[in-house]
Amino acid sequence: MVQNGAELIKVFSLTTASFAMAMVLTPLWTHILYKYKLSQQMRTQAWDGTSAEVYLSLHKQKAGTPTMGGVLVWVTAAILTFFFNLTRSQTWLPLFVLVAAGFLGLFDDVLKVKGIGIVKGLSTKLKFLFQFIIATLGAYWFFYKLGFTAIKIPAAEFIGLPQSMDIGALYIPLFILTVVFITNAVNITDGLDGLAGGTLAISYGALMIIAWLQGQFGIAAFCGTVAGALLAFLWFNIYPARFIMGDTGSFALGATLAVLAFLTHSVVVLPIIGLIFVIEALSSLAQRFSKKYFGRKIFISAPLHHHLEALGWPEAKVTMRFWVISVVLAVIGVILTVLGG
Repeated sequence: MVQNGAELIKVFSLTTASFAMAMVLTPLWTHILYKYKLSQQMRTQAWDGTSAEVYLSLHKQKAGTPTMGGVLVWVTAAILTFFFNLTRSQTWLPLFVLVAAGFLGLFDDVLKVKGIGIVKGLSTKLKFLFQFIIATLGAYWFFYKLGFTAIKIPAAEFIGLPQSMDIGALYIPLFILTVVFITNAVNITDGLDGLAGGTLAISYGALMIIAWLQGQFGIAAFCGTVAGALLAFLWFNIYPARFIMGDTGSFALGATLAVLAFLTHSVVVLPIIGLIFVIEALSSLAQRFSKKYFGRKIFISAPLHHHLEALGWPEAKVTMRFWVISVVLAVIGVILTVLGG
């Protein structure tokens, strides 16, 4: 009981410290972003070269809003974790992924701001390549260093399945595909003020609870540290946003979310906890597939949040309703994990 009390104090202390530190750093980072005009150029074309007129009509007022606000989140979480919560078994790997993916996204953001590259930033192939490298390093660590080969089945006894399933070397491609998919799913979701920040904070909160219930207090504290920084970011990112997350934030936080799901044996419930991310990504993929092979659009504008805007939903309403859905899904995910034992 005494140990649990001490660990609980650590979790909430780091969460609070993370929130406070990010709040203090925000004015400085905001000054830099505005002084050097580090704002992402509005895209005028869709991925297939057609005009993005619907998107522009919905978001033209956001031109000039600085990007790279996500730096506040992962830098704050990285600093506090390195000095106060660094353990080889629980936080070393998610910290590595957080920083590596954060720098990848930061490089992409800088290229976009400078207007460098044919597509204003890293090409899709290069993004996937570097994400694949980071995910492969993580998969190697899980499989060969930590010996992870099984996935846990939530509520298995209620559906007549074993509590865990050993998939052997298939663990490696599962890990890689999950990390890459969630990274890009979060990036796609980051399209409205407060949308990605809020849903990510809820998802990290859910994993914090799961880790705590498993006795993985270092991971719980790490999740709390990220969630605290996200709440500070969200304070300034709520509509109308002072700055946006950028690829540096979505890459870092999406990839790390996936890694933490594997560390907490909750990867099977991750599509539930992060269902908003999954739906957003699938809506974008479905739109591309339909336009490429059938020559027509499924949505007025993709991903889903832009479609809802085009239907007349105010941006803030879309964001807050997605938050509500995320909370419900997070609770369901936690309950399923607990039922799994």
